[in-house]
Amino acid sequence: MAEVGNVACTKRRWNIPIFVFFEDIRNVFKFDDLGMEILRIAFPAALALAADPIASLIDTAFIGHLGANEIAAVGVSIAIFNQASKVTIFPLVNITTSFVAEEETVRRISEKEAIADLEKGKEEKNDTKVQLVLTDDTDNAKKETKEIALAPESKCVSLDNKSKGKLKRVKRHIPSASTAILMGCILGILQTIFLIFLAKPILSLMGVKSDSPMLSPAKKYLTLRAIGAPAVLLSLAMQGVFRGFKDTRTPLFATVAGDLTNIILDPIFIFVFRWGVSGAAIAHVLSQYLISIILLFKLMTEVDLLPPSAKDLQFSKFLKNGFWLLARVIAVTFCVTLAASLAARLGTTQMAAFQVCLQIWLTSSLLADGLAVAGQAILATSFAENDFQKAKAAGVRVLQMGLVLGFGLAMFVAIGLYFGSGVFSKDKNVIRLIIIAIPFVAGTQPINSVAFVLDGVNFGANDFAYSAYSMVLVGALTITSEFFLYKSNGYTGIWIALTIFMVLRTFAGLWRMGTGTGPWRFLRVPAEAKS
Repeated sequence: MAEVGNVACTKRRWNIPIFVFFEDIRNVFKFDDLGMEILRIAFPAALALAADPIASLIDTAFIGHLGANEIAAVGVSIAIFNQASKVTIFPLVNITTSFVAEEETVRRISEKEAIADLEKGKEEKNDTKVQLVLTDDTDNAKKETKEIALAPESKCVSLDNKSKGKLKRVKRHIPSASTAILMGCILGILQTIFLIFLAKPILSLMGVKSDSPMLSPAKKYLTLRAIGAPAVLLSLAMQGVFRGFKDTRTPLFATVAGDLTNIILDPIFIFVFRWGVSGAAIAHVLSQYLISIILLFKLMTEVDLLPPSAKDLQFSKFLKNGFWLLARVIAVTFCVTLAASLAARLGTTQMAAFQVCLQIWLTSSLLADGLAVAGQAILATSFAENDFQKAKAAGVRVLQMGLVLGFGLAMFVAIGLYFGSGVFSKDKNVIRLIIIAIPFVAGTQPINSVAFVLDGVNFGANDFAYSAYSMVLVGALTITSEFFLYKSNGYTGIWIALTIFMVLRTFAGLWRMGTGTGPWRFLRVPAEAKS
């Protein structure tokens, strides 16, 4: 009777989708096939994502020794650059990851079907032909060709006689990859023009007026960083392609190479050549172009980047979904940019402390974005294959792992900031304000981690519309709280408002999956119906 009762309880339980978050919670770090797949994607992705903010953090540490005016000026400029970049980067990268994962899944399924037909000796009715090259293991072996019928999406493959029909993949035809790279180049050039010619008016809107000592270094840094915008967008578009292939090691290698270059050049340009904030910006720009070159050469060996015709490009598909993500990212980044603007209006000391804390807040939180990348890639593939069971399991697992990671980050950030704040500034007032912000910067890490992972989960399910309008609502509530708390509590009020922002953002992300709506409707199917 007890067993019957347990079965009945299990069947009823899955009628309430929110309980899915607690499924198999004891296995959160189990090294099964799913756990290993997540870690293989997430770990290199997390390191790659954290590498650039860490480089910016090192920039901040070097610039902090130039003075409070310089670090405050760079803080405002970075906030503007991040706002402008994320408006274009975030939609492009996430759409690219989902679309490439789907196209790669379809291509792989078509290839498997073609192999099965070849082995069975069947002839397809499709008129599209593809050439198979029969080779020996030796490079000088003679080649003979045969023609078989494949699906239109398939590309040329080669068959090794000694490996009993094992097919070798050559360059893939992925229309989303070509579209993403072209859009990245165009958007990067437009961003450069926008930031260079409107640098002074934008800084004024951020609270840096014409008589401010921050204006000159802020304008220099922002103008020079703008030159690197095409490289930033191009490299991140290519990272989206590699993520769609579930390859996060290549972006990690390129990012580490670029950021190490940045770290080496920083002290040389800033202190040896005495270029100050301009030297920091130049070092950062050179590193971004190095990253782009590495990724481009690697991608050219794997994908046909030049489509057969312009019709193969998918601008309409990108623009349709990009609109939703554009609205979303504007809402998200505007909340953070507004917080930086309000901190700048409080004065140089407050802005300097806020810049240090914000960089640490974002850097530590982005470590969870590696899990988001893994979740998005696996879910996009699972939904394309209609494997809803794996989609649910992957979504739940990455969320549970994100929560545990968040608690670990909270302890690390709290201890690191308390004992290491002097690394970023020698100004006692700046250090005092950094310590005041520790409860907010460290305490929100579990919430931030879950929020970032939820982004990947919802994007993997192609739930771009919900992600957009829910975040616009969250952004409106946050902006209201920022103005109110800034007026009443000043510096501390800004951090309280950002905490409210992350709580609302997490709640909005959990709502979709927890209520079993949208692409998660299958969670509402009774257990007996699934079996």
